[in-house]
Formats: sequence, structure tokens, C-alpha cells
Amino acid sequence: MSQKYAPLKDTKLFTPIKLGNYELHHRIAMAPCTRMRGIKESDGIFVPGDLMAEYYGQRATKGGLLISEATDISHYAGGYPGIPGIFTSSQIEGWKKVTNAVHAKGGYIFLQIWHTGRASPPAFLGGKAPASSSNHPMEGSWLEGTSCASIPPKPLTVDEIRTIVQDFAGAAKRAIEAGFDGVEIHGANGYLLEQFLHDNINDRTDEYGGSIEKRCKFPLDVLKAVCDAIGSDKVGIRLSPWNYFQSTRDNNRLEHWSYLCEQIANLPASQRPVYVHMVEPRFDEVLDEQQKVESLAQNDKESTVSLLPFRNILQQGGITFLSTGCFNWENSVPKLESGAADIICFGRWFIGNPDLPQRLADGIPLTKYDRSTFYFTVPPEKGYTDYPIYAAEKA
Repeated sequence: MSQKYAPLKDTKLFTPIKLGNYELHHRIAMAPCTRMRGIKESDGIFVPGDLMAEYYGQRATKGGLLISEATDISHYAGGYPGIPGIFTSSQIEGWKKVTNAVHAKGGYIFLQIWHTGRASPPAFLGGKAPASSSNHPMEGSWLEGTSCASIPPKPLTVDEIRTIVQDFAGAAKRAIEAGFDGVEIHGANGYLLEQFLHDNINDRTDEYGGSIEKRCKFPLDVLKAVCDAIGSDKVGIRLSPWNYFQSTRDNNRLEHWSYLCEQIANLPASQRPVYVHMVEPRFDEVLDEQQKVESLAQNDKESTVSLLPFRNILQQGGITFLSTGCFNWENSVPKLESGAADIICFGRWFIGNPDLPQRLADGIPLTKYDRSTFYFTVPPEKGYTDYPIYAAEKA
């Protein structure tokens, strides 16, 4: 365990905040973390089981917010094994175990919904090429080893785009049926919606490509459709303006995502999400924090590499701002006190500390997470539900 820190229970991290119709007791949220523990029912269909219910139940607190792992909106939306979906009756029933476990402790949980686009290997698509905005493949290889360049993605037709918009809306409705308090649309980290945003991927010449305005159309269409389906007070969206993951680049990130945030902030109340969740520039799936900051300084022409401009735009629309990425004991409270965020999301520290809010509140040392057990462990509970809970240790 690490050294002991001062208790944070009297800081802004533990002041209440209203999120739509929900009264949160503190400002610590669990960020979506892919864990690949779904139970295989058939090819491409993975179902939440009792172990997943235990995992989320361990991390629930009264008035606390959890955001689930990314979840497939349809059979061919996924790109990884063990990823649960929200498109079959068995998956809905499995997720009910999860939501019941969270609600039993007085917590709230949103389901993150996604389509992976070109990040999905043909092996997960019945041998077909993956879908994307254009035919540009990712660099490198898919998880199962096939070179991405060997099977370039297929640009979605306008009709296919409209079908996927409705797939997102349908997934949101099923999430509410499964007992979730809301959904988070995954518009970040190089997956399908972000494949339409970045100009190094999207070179379309129709209504969904070309200008910044047109590249934003698909994500905005999804956002509006999901809000129409379940109510805007139950909808959030995740964005990552400074992301490099999945071979994403953009020539004008600040202008591009500022425009997107302006559009979101100016939506009618019935289609305006209750929150926007953004990933900090310093976070990267491959580079460490220092390398990422140095890389942004070298490769991005904007003088401002920060989430603050987007936060300021969204605040004008009364949208709650969630921030995630490399937060810890020292930097989470200053982020809130500066007004740069409303809620702080923790991912890796929540993996290693099921009782993270209590530990932060009381100054209890944190258990270091084990990266080697984030995915694919035997047995599956290893590094998943076997981390110590401090109160249980003392009992």
C-alpha cells in the first residue's frame, strides 16, 4: 500500500451535486473500464453474470455514480472478447443483476454504449470488413493479430448511418429496461463516432464529412436520438479531444471540439445531455503522462492544450462536466476547486480500491492496481473482485 494521505472528507470532493434528477452525495465517479468478464453465450454475444454484479456492487456507494464498461449496442458493434452487450433479452436480464446490486447500496449507474467501428476485426463480423467513416485502416493489428491494413474498413452509407443512430437509441431504451439510471454515449477514444470527427480518418464528401460541421453531424444525430428515446436527463456523452488512440489525429482539435461543444450546449433542453465526460490531455493508452504532454506540445498547433475551453462552453448550457485521466489523491481536489470540473472520474484506482470513496474521505492508503489483471485472467475474479476492502480488513 502507498503512504497515508490527509483525509479529503471536508473538501469539495465530498460536497453533494445534482446530476439531472439524481442527488449525488459526493463527486467521485467510477470511469468506464473495459474488463472483458462477460460470459460467452454464442459468437459475439456476451452476457453479464454474477461476477460482474459483485464487481459493480463492491464499488457502489450511497449517492455515488458508476459508469459501466463500454457495451455493444448491437451484435456486430463490438471488437473484443468478453464485452457484454445490451441487445438481447439475456443481456438485459444479466444487467439487471448489476443494477440491482448497485441500487441496493443506494448508488447510481449509467451504461456506456458504443460501436467500435474500424476497431472491430473481421473475425468478430462474420468475416466482413469493419465499418467506419471512410476506408482508412488503423495502424497495426487487431487484437487477434490480423493486420488492419489487410482489410480496410468499409465506409458506411447514409442509410447505414441512420440505422446505427437508431441502434444507439434502441440500446438506450433497453438500458433503462435493465434498470440503469441513464446511459453514456461513447464518442471518444477512436471508436466509431470519433472516426467521423477526426479529419485524418473522415474524408467523406457527403453530409457526414468534409467540414467540421459535417463531421460532427453523426455524433450529434446519435445524441439527439438517444435523448429523444429516454430523456435528456438520463444521457451523457464521452469525448476525448486530445486523444491519439486508435490512430486518431486532427488538424484543429480546439476549433473542432469547441464547435461540437457549442452545438451540444445550444441544443434544446429535451436534447441537451445532462453531462459531458472528457478525457484529460495528459492521459494516453500507450504514452505515459510526461510523454503525452510533450507529444501534444510538439504536434498540436494550438497554444491551449486543455479541457477548460470546452468546459467553459458547455457550462453556458448548464451541462455538468466530468473529467477523467490520471487523477489521484493530490490533483483531484484542486481540479474541482478551480472550477475546471464538477465531478472527477477514477478508473485504475477504482479497479484496485472497491471502497475508493471511503479511502479518499478518511485518508486510508490506496491499494496499487495490477495492470496484468485488467483483462483476461484465470480465474476471472483475479484482479477483479478480490481487491481488499479496508473496512472488511479491520473487521
